[in-house]
Amino acid sequence: MADRVLILGGTGRIGSSVAQDLIAHTDAKIMITGRHADAGMALSSQLGQNVEFLALDLADTEGLSKAIALSELVIHCAGPFHYRDANVLKTCIEQGVNYLDVSDHRSFTAKALDYKPAAEAAGITAVVNSGIFPGISNSMVLQGVEQLDTAERIHLSYVVAGSGGAGITVMRTTFLGLRTPFEAWIDGKWQTVKPYSDREAIKFPDPYGQTGVYWFDMPETFTLPATFPVKTVITKFGTVPDFYNYLTWSVAHWWPASWLRNPQVIEFLAHVSHRMTDFTDNFSGVGVAIRSEVTGQKAGKPASYCSTLVHENTSVAAGMGTGAIAQLMLDQKLNKPGVWVVEQVLPTDLFEQAMLSRGLEIQGEWMSL
Repeated sequence: MADRVLILGGTGRIGSSVAQDLIAHTDAKIMITGRHADAGMALSSQLGQNVEFLALDLADTEGLSKAIALSELVIHCAGPFHYRDANVLKTCIEQGVNYLDVSDHRSFTAKALDYKPAAEAAGITAVVNSGIFPGISNSMVLQGVEQLDTAERIHLSYVVAGSGGAGITVMRTTFLGLRTPFEAWIDGKWQTVKPYSDREAIKFPDPYGQTGVYWFDMPETFTLPATFPVKTVITKFGTVPDFYNYLTWSVAHWWPASWLRNPQVIEFLAHVSHRMTDFTDNFSGVGVAIRSEVTGQKAGKPASYCSTLVHENTSVAAGMGTGAIAQLMLDQKLNKPGVWVVEQVLPTDLFEQAMLSRGLEIQGEWMSL
């Protein structure tokens, strides 16, 4: 019998991209969920005969538990994860069902990682922070670390064009990330950093070229130091067109903190931004670029390894990153009971094979110091 996969939030841009990747690379029977029946039924019909729709609100714990019990793998794509608890993961552990998510906020990641002993005891594999960034980006860092004898510094930079092909949830996530300063691992100690500060010009591959990026609170800001014994981890994010960076910077630095803690203000910003990108996407595109640079020692000398990735659609690339891990879990090639972030559980050889099968090309080169 075909594996049964439940995609929570499967009617959203990221969730539907994950479903499309699984359709292309597996024979799984897929159940996508959402709160709006008409849109969900239309999407499931469009995706094909291996996809069904279930109207489900995550607040319906009884309905959620029943849906999980009928699945071999649950993929949680219902963000923003700033607002989520780890109840879906907890239910998967209780039901003995493997778990995967596209979470992108440190508060949720910390909650999920607390369930590691319970997942180990239940014999289930749970992977958090999959997708494009975090996700593919973390595996690119692992590639770089493995090139060196000793890694000392990790610098991750991301740039997204316009909306990235994503829905309004991603807009909410961006503005929610501006609310409070966060802790970053710099020079061997935790230091407080203000979101969207310290602009840095990074050279990405074409078509992005030299682009400004800023500090942004990502789960990998604290999971990478927990995984690798490095002195510094930098995570920076930017957008094109560049005027979006200045607008976001002004919100982060000029708007009162109390406004950004107001859900109505976040909704206003998200909807206005989404309408703006509906227009600018026509000339900026919706692509993504990642640049990972790992610096350390190789054969007793200072060395730096840089890898880059570009894709024309951010949401599709995120679907590939999550779909690749889901495929490996369904094929029993990724079976490690516990709760893990991507860089701790996905071996580089499997990562490279999965990216190659999806046409995602990662370029790597040694940098002169």
